[in-house]
Amino acid sequence: MIKKISTILGLLTLFFTFSFSRAIPPSLAAEISDIPINSANYSIHIQAVHSKTPTVAWRSHVKRSPASVIKLLTTYASLLKLGFDYRWETKFFYTGSLRNGVLHGDLYVKASGDPTLETEDIDDIVSQVSAAGINKIKGSIIIDRTLFQVAAKNNSGFDKNVHSPYNAMPDAIMFNKRKSTICITPRTTRANISKDIPDNSYQVVNKLKMVNGSCRGGRAWPKVSIKTNAAQRSTVFLTGKLSKHCGERKICKIISMPHRAFYYAFKNGLENQGIKVMGTLKLKKVPNKAKYIFSHYSDSLESVISVIAKKSDNVMARQLMLTMGAVSFKGSSTLQKSRRAIEDVLNKYYILEKATTHIANGSGLSRTSKLTAKSLANLLDHAYKNYGQRWMDTLAIAGVDGTIKRRFSNSFVYGRAWMKTGTIRGAKNIAGYVEGASGEHYVVVILVNDKYARKYGAKLANSVIEWVGTAL
Repeated sequence: MIKKISTILGLLTLFFTFSFSRAIPPSLAAEISDIPINSANYSIHIQAVHSKTPTVAWRSHVKRSPASVIKLLTTYASLLKLGFDYRWETKFFYTGSLRNGVLHGDLYVKASGDPTLETEDIDDIVSQVSAAGINKIKGSIIIDRTLFQVAAKNNSGFDKNVHSPYNAMPDAIMFNKRKSTICITPRTTRANISKDIPDNSYQVVNKLKMVNGSCRGGRAWPKVSIKTNAAQRSTVFLTGKLSKHCGERKICKIISMPHRAFYYAFKNGLENQGIKVMGTLKLKKVPNKAKYIFSHYSDSLESVISVIAKKSDNVMARQLMLTMGAVSFKGSSTLQKSRRAIEDVLNKYYILEKATTHIANGSGLSRTSKLTAKSLANLLDHAYKNYGQRWMDTLAIAGVDGTIKRRFSNSFVYGRAWMKTGTIRGAKNIAGYVEGASGEHYVVVILVNDKYARKYGAKLANSVIEWVGTAL
C-alpha cells in the first residue's frame, strides 16, 4: 500500500513538473524554482492587454482563496453598475410642524450606506439643518438604518482581534468607519483622556500609571481592554505604565455602534450652533408622511474604490457590496442579494468562470470565498479596455502608495505596477497590471494558497512581477 501511494505521488510530481516546464518560460522558472512552495498550490496568469493569448497560464482555472483581491470584484462591478461619479445620498426629513424655528416633531435621518460619512461632515449637515430654519427640535433624532439587513454586532469575529478596525461590520448608518478614537495626553501625575467625539454610549476607565523614563517598550503605549455588555455598550479600560515623556497617543478601536456615534456627534454639532434637541435617539423607518428637508452627499465612488483598493479597506468594501444589493433589488439589502448583484453584473460581460466563484462578503475577510486567476485576469482585461489609466490609478501603485508603497520602493517596477493585494492565513495574493520593459501593459495575477504563503508568497509574486517588468 505504501509503495502504491509512493508511486502515485511520484507520478503526480512528474506530471506537475512536466506541466510546469511547458507553462512557465525557462527564464521565469529560473527565477522562482528555488522558492519552497509547492507549484500545485499557486496560480500565475500573465497576459498582454492587447493579446488574446496568455504569456503564462499556470493553473489559472483552479479555485483559490482570494483574500482581499476579491475586492476587485466588488469595486469593478460597482463601477460598471454605478459609474465613477456615483454618490451616496443621506436624506433628512421631519414630521410634525415647523413654526417660528421650532420643530414640533422629530428629525429623521434616512441612512444610505455612505461609507465616507465622518465627523468632518457634521458641520455641513448642521449648517443645512440651520438653513432649513430649524432652531429647536422638540422631538427626537430618529435614524432609519433599515436599508441594510445585517447582523446587529460591531465586529465580524474573523479573528481574535475583534476590536481592530479591519474587523468592522457594515451598517446603513456607517460613521467614522465604526472607529472610536480615544486621545491620551500624558501629564505629570495623571494622563488626560478625551474622545474624538462626545460619544456617551461608552465609557473609559483610566487606570494608567504615569512613570519616568523614556517613551519606549512597555512605557510607550497603554494596555487596552474592552468589555461589552448585551446592549452593545462598552467600557474601555486603560492600564499599564505610560512615560510622562510620551507625546499624545491615539487608540482607535471598534467600540461604539455607529448609529450612536453619529447621534452624539450630530446632537453635539447642533447644540454648538444653538439648536437645542429635546428628545433622544430612536431607530425607526421614515414614515411616508415625513417631509423632505435636504440631502447630504458622499464622496464619489471613484474616491471610494481608490481607498478600498489602495488601503484594502474592509468595511468600505462591505458597504459597497451591500449598496449593490440595495440598488439592484427592492427592499432591504442582504448579503445574498448583494452577491447576486455583483455576479449578475460581471456575468453580463462573461468575466467570471462558471461555477468557480463565491463572494462571501466582498472584502476578503473570509475563508469560504473562492475565485480563479482566470476570472481575475478577465476582469482586469475588461477594466483596462473600458477605463484604462483612470481605473488603473484606483489601484495601489508600486513604491508610491497603498499596500505596495514599501514593497516596491526600490524596485525596477517602481511606479510601473498597479496592483491589489490580499493576505490571510494560508493565502498571499496579488493582481493587477505591470508595465513590461517594452512599454506594453500586462495583466498579472498571482494567487498563492499554501502553508508557507505568508513566508514565501511575496517573494514568489515579487519575482514574477519583476520578471514581467524586465523580460517582457
